[in-house]
Amino acid sequence: MILQHIKLFDNVEESLYVQADDFYFSGHRIFDLALDFFQRGGKRLYIDEIHKYSGWTTEIKMIYDQLPLLQVVYSGSSILDLKKGGKADLSRRTREYSMPILSFREYLNISNGWQLRRSTLEEILSGKVDFPYGENRPLKYYREYLKQGCYPYFSEEDFLIKLKQAVNATVEDDIPKYAELTVAAAAKLKKLMYMLAQSVPYKPNYTTLARDLEISRNTLPDYIDYLEKSGLFNSLKEKSNGDGILQKVEKLYLDNANIIYALGLDKADEGTIRETMFLSWLNDNYKVFSSKVSDFEIDGITFEVGGKNKTGKQLKEVTNGYIVKDNIEYAAGSVIPIWMFGFVY
Repeated sequence: MILQHIKLFDNVEESLYVQADDFYFSGHRIFDLALDFFQRGGKRLYIDEIHKYSGWTTEIKMIYDQLPLLQVVYSGSSILDLKKGGKADLSRRTREYSMPILSFREYLNISNGWQLRRSTLEEILSGKVDFPYGENRPLKYYREYLKQGCYPYFSEEDFLIKLKQAVNATVEDDIPKYAELTVAAAAKLKKLMYMLAQSVPYKPNYTTLARDLEISRNTLPDYIDYLEKSGLFNSLKEKSNGDGILQKVEKLYLDNANIIYALGLDKADEGTIRETMFLSWLNDNYKVFSSKVSDFEIDGITFEVGGKNKTGKQLKEVTNGYIVKDNIEYAAGSVIPIWMFGFVY
């Protein structure tokens, strides 16, 4: 993606792309490379896999302070390592972007070459999304998306195998490195990951989980937090009566349906997959809470998520509520197809 950006928008003669895990950097500093490149007329330096370079924050700070005319873009595939950073504080020097999973709209645009625009939540609740009906049926594409459409490499051969490998690398390498876990602790973390995955949506019972894993009950919330920060899980929290938010986690979900299938959980309940995708899409731009009378609450709006035969009896006492259904193509009043929420970004 970075190389594509350079070819489309930059002067190739003034741009340089490097990978920080290249053998070259075992004997050379990134700062020295940046200085030499700048002196040769370079204007834009792109550094991929930055998290694999020891002390990277210090050298990025040096480049920022000493070579202010050189624009630097760095990226990394381990969100935990990027969050951890290093000794130097880059908070006032960089603009940070985190890439969520592909939305359903983005998947449609990439796979079909379309240019569908995003919809606001208000437009979605009115049933207004930029989908080209006619010969194109949204449910066909939506089912494809659920199995392999959440990541940019969805069209590659053996996508689910590669995704499972990425999940394992996160649990076995990225999180233990970030949290400085022992080998034994890392093994318990992986066991926890698969225990939770088999039970999603999981209503946390810390006492039981800690006993089954043979770890301290006080340690367990940290493990769950690592899984969430790594992008493998989403937590659904309760909303407090005041302005604050209770720290209690109501439910835990895997981040998206692709991970469910990659882990071999293809027999997962359809209701779980529906709720998983609704939370994943809306959680990126809104504060999503559990609802006392239904499934989710966003900005005072209550959402009940279900199949095409779902009734709205849970919403009878709610003044502003919607039923979100799968297996339907069009919105009708307060009934909205779930796939439409995949246009929110």
